[in-house]
Amino acid sequence: KAGHYMILNYLGSTTHFWDLYRKYSSGSRYPNISLSAPLPGIPKPVFASVDGHEQCETKITTLENGLKVASQNKFGQFCTVGILVNSGSRHETKYPSGIAHFLEKLAFSSTAQYGSKDEILLTLEKHGGICDCQTSRDTTMYAVSAEVKGLDTVVSLLSDAVLQPRLLDEEIEMTRMAVRFELEDLNMRPDPEPLLTEMIHAAAYRGNTVGLPRFCPVDNVEKIDKKLLHTYLRSYYCPERMVLAGVGIEHEQLVACARKYLLDVKPVWGASTPTNVDLSVAQYTGGIVRDMSDVSLGPTPIPELTHIMIGLESCSFLEEDFIPFAVLNMMMGGGGSFSAGGPGKGMFTRLYLNVLNRHHWMYNATSYHHSYEDSGLLCIHASADPRQVREMVEIITREFIQMAGTAGEMELARAKTQLKSMLMMNLESRPVIFEDVGRQVLATGKRKLPHELCDLISE
Repeated sequence: KAGHYMILNYLGSTTHFWDLYRKYSSGSRYPNISLSAPLPGIPKPVFASVDGHEQCETKITTLENGLKVASQNKFGQFCTVGILVNSGSRHETKYPSGIAHFLEKLAFSSTAQYGSKDEILLTLEKHGGICDCQTSRDTTMYAVSAEVKGLDTVVSLLSDAVLQPRLLDEEIEMTRMAVRFELEDLNMRPDPEPLLTEMIHAAAYRGNTVGLPRFCPVDNVEKIDKKLLHTYLRSYYCPERMVLAGVGIEHEQLVACARKYLLDVKPVWGASTPTNVDLSVAQYTGGIVRDMSDVSLGPTPIPELTHIMIGLESCSFLEEDFIPFAVLNMMMGGGGSFSAGGPGKGMFTRLYLNVLNRHHWMYNATSYHHSYEDSGLLCIHASADPRQVREMVEIITREFIQMAGTAGEMELARAKTQLKSMLMMNLESRPVIFEDVGRQVLATGKRKLPHELCDLISE
């Protein structure tokens, strides 16, 4: 039966198939035919092939104005294209904090070419596209996923959204409302991780670079206006601080579109002033930040817990130690006490074996590694009942001390395998490849390929 279906799938409804099918189903046998050998009289199949590493290499071109164009070919009818800017909350030293947060919310609003956000979305819909903007402490990323055929429209739209936003008063007012709502929502969420990450950065880099708030402080919501945004954009949104990255398209095609829409474009805020860029290096200060507010949401089923995060300075992603830190973070692992599953879920990581499995009153113990171009943080987040804070801090501190000991062969091999498989599985997805290409080229001017990273992990 399986044989019938395989041949059926392979041949469709050709006459030759029906001859074979009749002979098979009428009981006659072909003594010399097996399904592992080619069937007689059938044309040889033609398979799509990839020549060596040629297909997975990232091609990079720098335009005359300093803008880098990076692309990665990937089979499929859709592509992800976007502009990454070396600009984020760490660059707000001379400005009120919250500009990056505002720009993220204002992205893809009305531009010189498009009258409203709806117009942009309708244009993208014609090519089955979606758009998104995300900011982090050091990068702002405008991205579009759409059909490859619409590449010209997509790059034109990206150029317009990044360099020609109208920033109308009503749009800024709507953004103020959105920011206020997000800040309220952040404080009411049961998951404290985003707030703890903010606090650990503020404690580790007090008042400088990556320690500056990623979310707009409530007091600054009214201070941010069009004039201030233009002053900031004039310094940071210049071509030499940008990368146009694309996945799923031909490099020459992307370069041609970049020349057409990003080479001689005058931004709406006038000529760039890259001399005003803040080049401060992250200063690790260390410290403690407490939030003692007793937030009670009434009779909720969510237990009232105390959350702590303890961190130590690690290294920047440009240093050789970055990969060993990533392996260490994987080896510590951890998660919530309600997580179900076997070894694949990280049940054999240190924070499960030494912390969650031994202390039933711990609700959470998770390791995180944040890395930037000049510094990094390795942290452990833990949650427990308020009465057990002292014990919880001692247990987590002990885990940090034990990191300095010798790692077991088995746990080290497991952490390396988990890190490699996570890397490879994430890089199956087109938007993840796009972000990887963009961030690496923006930070280092080149891209390490997955197989190179796997070799470094093995070492």
